Amino acid sequence: MSQTPSVPPRSAVLGRGTYGEALRIGEILRKETVGGILLVAAAVIALVWANSPASESYFALRDLRVGYAPWHLELSLGAWAADGLLAIFFFLVGLELKREFVAGDLRSFSRSVVPIAAAVGGVAVPAVIYALVNLGNPEALRGWAIPTATDIAFAVAVLAIIGSHLPSALRIFLLTLAVVDDLIAITIIAVFYTSDLSAAPLLLALLPLAVFTFLAQRYRRFFGIRPWAAWYILLPLGLITWALVHASGIHATVAGVLLGFAIPVIRSQASGGPSAGPGLSEVFEHRFRPISAGFAVPVFAFFSAGVAIGGWDGLVSAVTDPVAVGIVVALVVGKPVGILGTTWLVTKLTRASLDRSLKWIDVFGMSLLAGIGFTVSLLVAELSFGLGSIHDDHAKVGILTASLLAALLASSVLVLRNRHYRIVEAEEAVDADQDGVPDVYEQDGRP
Repeated sequence: MSQTPSVPPRSAVLGRGTYGEALRIGEILRKETVGGILLVAAAVIALVWANSPASESYFALRDLRVGYAPWHLELSLGAWAADGLLAIFFFLVGLELKREFVAGDLRSFSRSVVPIAAAVGGVAVPAVIYALVNLGNPEALRGWAIPTATDIAFAVAVLAIIGSHLPSALRIFLLTLAVVDDLIAITIIAVFYTSDLSAAPLLLALLPLAVFTFLAQRYRRFFGIRPWAAWYILLPLGLITWALVHASGIHATVAGVLLGFAIPVIRSQASGGPSAGPGLSEVFEHRFRPISAGFAVPVFAFFSAGVAIGGWDGLVSAVTDPVAVGIVVALVVGKPVGILGTTWLVTKLTRASLDRSLKWIDVFGMSLLAGIGFTVSLLVAELSFGLGSIHDDHAKVGILTASLLAALLASSVLVLRNRHYRIVEAEEAVDADQDGVPDVYEQDGRP
């Protein structure tokens, strides 16, 4: 008798991941929820103040210059927030990226291919849409990268407001998508938004960066069990690296990513090795994320989101500007098309399928949520057009409008699925109890 050839099983492109990874990402998203609420509140305060009778005081505060001019560090408070405070945010991005690809679920090609491909699609399609809308205006075309970013803090704040009980597979997909998205964004900033590159400061920056890397790698246990050591030893080296990168002409947030990459991920043998608990990268992420989410990003949003709309006529003028139109269409339509289309294509090319607890409507809801481009989009708008320019103001109106629309559309989809998500959440809790895996944060925390 002839035997029917066996068909290889279809693997899940959006799986739950490991239990430890699900716990860690749940912890990150809880912190980002608080940060996202603060971010939204800061943006609202800025918008109200910038359009109130006291608007001149807002712009005077934003444009107030402080710092040491001979070191090229006499900057406005708005520039300090964009160049300085966002470096903290990108330091966390560097930590998360390195950990995901060294010790997280993304070290596996089968787990990483979908969020990476989805992130690339979610960057490329919005950029193309924006470029097509503004094809006839070379100056407006400079903002092609504005709608490429996803704001994870704003997104999880929306999830908290609507009370969504996302399954772990969707939570992992959203966070890893945003992390890869941030990597692409910082690469775009470094490559396309670097002006008047000065080689000497850039080469000098390698010295403190090398010392920072050596100390963090060689004495990882010391910095993990003594929190003060990072402030008194690593922070000064980080500040010197940041100042030199800033002086080189490369946007200073790139320094934050490089410093994040320098932190070791794997737990040292002196503290029991990799199986004994989190490494220094995860310890630092746990320690410094509240500073980023609770202070750095909201302050940046406060100084960046304030735009004088100019009443109804000004609002109409802003939202009908091709710059704003391109951003809105790119984020609200381009992001879902890029992410959902790429994910679907991967399933067809690899014979993979969704996790049994998910449907394509869930991926669609996540792709809509990814259309919330706020923090990095505001930064790229300033780099594209200059803080306070007409195009910059209109771009910010487009970003705010698109983020609001994306949040409303995503909420309408995810709320409908929330009953199903509760069932999946209960099943995951049962599976976790049966596995009996401890939370990594309940361990001693030494790297």
